[in-house]
Amino acid sequence: MGYRVAVVGATGAVGREMLKTLAERKFPTTEVAALASARSVGQEVSLGEKQILKVQNLETFDFTGWDIGLFSPGASISAVHAPRAAAQGCVVIDNTSHFRMDPDVPLVVPEVNPQALLKNKRNIIANPNCSTIQMVVALKPLHDKYKIKRVVVATYQAVAGAGKEGMDELYTQTKGSFVNDPPRMEVFTKQIAFNCIPHIDKFMDDGSTKEEWKMVVETRKILDPAIKVVATCVRVPVFIGHSEAINVEFENPVTVAGARAVLREAPGVVVMDTREDGGYITPLECQGEDATFVSRIRIDDTVPHGLSFWCVSDNLRKGAALNAIQIAETMVSMGLIGKKAAAAE
Repeated sequence: MGYRVAVVGATGAVGREMLKTLAERKFPTTEVAALASARSVGQEVSLGEKQILKVQNLETFDFTGWDIGLFSPGASISAVHAPRAAAQGCVVIDNTSHFRMDPDVPLVVPEVNPQALLKNKRNIIANPNCSTIQMVVALKPLHDKYKIKRVVVATYQAVAGAGKEGMDELYTQTKGSFVNDPPRMEVFTKQIAFNCIPHIDKFMDDGSTKEEWKMVVETRKILDPAIKVVATCVRVPVFIGHSEAINVEFENPVTVAGARAVLREAPGVVVMDTREDGGYITPLECQGEDATFVSRIRIDDTVPHGLSFWCVSDNLRKGAALNAIQIAETMVSMGLIGKKAAAAE
């Protein structure tokens, strides 16, 4: 059977990636609606290479009869319209931060905790933070084998995480540097071109940023509440693709060969790890790819049973659009979407 799918925030970077990914993965749809704010109504967006959709007004859209809502319009907008869609019978898969820590909303990475989908009490599923997603995809098989005690992660996050505006700011500042135009900071707190900024989202009382807090609490909710996590999140002048340097301490002894073998068998993970020049994956190389790539696997002998590795993924795909659509695919396979329609056939 096919499904009626509404993509909310369809004119944004993640929304466009959702439409592209729906087409690429041939998700079974009978109808797709592209929704955004009133100022975007009438714009055209692509569903794959052949189909063009006219953007409709989210404010007035009736979700009755629609099976799935893929939401990425911003947290404040999802806070209003996701519950409205859910109440009208549409299963919402929300990419914003608004519902992630709601105890009644599953926070899901399909390769890691698909069983959480069975605890959907509000008809809303939350997509985790992009930097959390790729990390837990890599950590899950290692946790199952060696049991993780503590994670220390430093991220190198692409400007696409700040949306189209962030990408535009990097492009404009980079271009301007060659013609002596002074940089304008509208999205980021400091110049992002040729720079690194150790500040993503708001600062919290303990000195952490909210992005760092998200990685801590989301990892615990998805993987294991006993795991200790500390994160330092940095914005870097890369357009697409988040990178992470991850140090893990386990309860049980770990070897490089053992970790490499476990990761090679893990769903969603590709190991590219040869100890030679270029024997690793960079964010530029992961663009447009679905996998989470792991490289530079080595023992961390500063702690008992320690391991270090490099982790890279396309933050617009696995970090956002792809994960949301994989959630929809998993719910379909588990019989959690379209039960009434299936029963009527």
